[in-house]
Amino acid sequence: MKIGVRAHDYGRFTVAELAALLRREGYDAAQLALPKVFTGVDSYAVIDGRLIESIRQEFDRQKIEIAVFGCYMDLANPDREIRRKAVETFCACLKWAKELGARVIGTETAYARLSGDDRKAWRPDMLDSIWRILEAANRIDMTVALEPVYWHPLTGLEEVQELLRQAQDKTHLKLIFDPANLLELPEATDQDAYWRKWLGAVGEWIEIFHIKDFTVSPAGEYVPRLLGEGVIRYKPIAAWIKANRPDSCLIREEMAPAEAQKDIRFLKEMFC
Repeated sequence: MKIGVRAHDYGRFTVAELAALLRREGYDAAQLALPKVFTGVDSYAVIDGRLIESIRQEFDRQKIEIAVFGCYMDLANPDREIRRKAVETFCACLKWAKELGARVIGTETAYARLSGDDRKAWRPDMLDSIWRILEAANRIDMTVALEPVYWHPLTGLEEVQELLRQAQDKTHLKLIFDPANLLELPEATDQDAYWRKWLGAVGEWIEIFHIKDFTVSPAGEYVPRLLGEGVIRYKPIAAWIKANRPDSCLIREEMAPAEAQKDIRFLKEMFC
């Protein structure tokens, strides 16, 4: 089991500064969205081989696995030009993720918070983008990890299973499993049964687990919390991971740097 973090939750750093910081904090792995975490990298377009090699060397030296090359794109947007640029950027980053030695290159399927009707209406464009991306991933033998989110076109278990059935590619298509992004109605959901259903159905495709916690304010707003202080029941998820995927990588998201050690202790006690 490896414990990692979404690195840009700490801010922006040079490559050497970030790798050293993550090692000091006690992480084994990281999710890197290069334009969000490295100073001087303002977009995916400025990434070059020299930058990739410097990241690879520094993270190897600090023994930090790059678990996820973050390239979150608006893959289902019905605006043709927006979607074309999203697919083009993602496909260009496949090469950089491969050279970096990342376990996966990860994305959700949209940016917007969509209504049920729009999720369904955007799904054909989502599928078209995914097939284009998988074709490119196959050419260079890189693994793509998609993250289902209940307000996106890749919205629920049924849609995920249908996508995996159509893709028929366990080598180049995996999942990022984020319980907080799948729990639409915390108070009305039997989480033990819900997580067992998800993990039993698609667990073998999950490569990365995003770990965060939250509560819902009286106004219905999402409020990030320390792990174990929100609504997510991690016990059944941890039990499944220990029994079935002890080689998994856990990526803490929405981490507050001042409280990082509390979260790391929670992860070690719950999952390891």
